[in-house]
Order: sequence, then structure tokens, then C-alpha cells
Amino acid sequence: MARSNNLVVPQAQKAIQQMKVEAAQELNVQIPQNGYYGNMTSRETGSLGGQITKKLVQMAEQSMSGQSS
Repeated sequence: MARSNNLVVPQAQKAIQQMKVEAAQELNVQIPQNGYYGNMTSRETGSLGGQITKKLVQMAEQSMSGQSS
């Protein structure tokens, strides 16, 4: 199956990866070293995605209000 989650800004790859690592540390979830998430539970991957989304929304809100983080 083709991946549909291509980055709009490919240069953001490092930042996205760093956010994954930070979210995993905050949630005490182990990110697989080989990049295969198939052995993780839906709860673990969902919590990572939710945490990243929460941070992205906070960043956007701060940006729109003129505040820095």
C-alpha cells in the first residue's frame, strides 16, 4: 500500500523525528530502532500521535498570538 503521509515540507523531517522522540520520552514509550511500528500497540502509537498533535497545536497558537515558546 502506498504511503499517503508525505511531508509537505521535506526539510521538516528532522524536526518531526525529534518531536517523536520527545513525545515518546514524555509518555515512556519505546520507539523501535528499526523504524517498524508494527509491533507497537494502537494505544502506544495513538498516544504518540496525539502528543505530537497537541504540541503542534500549541506551537501554532503561540505563533498566531505572537508569543515565543
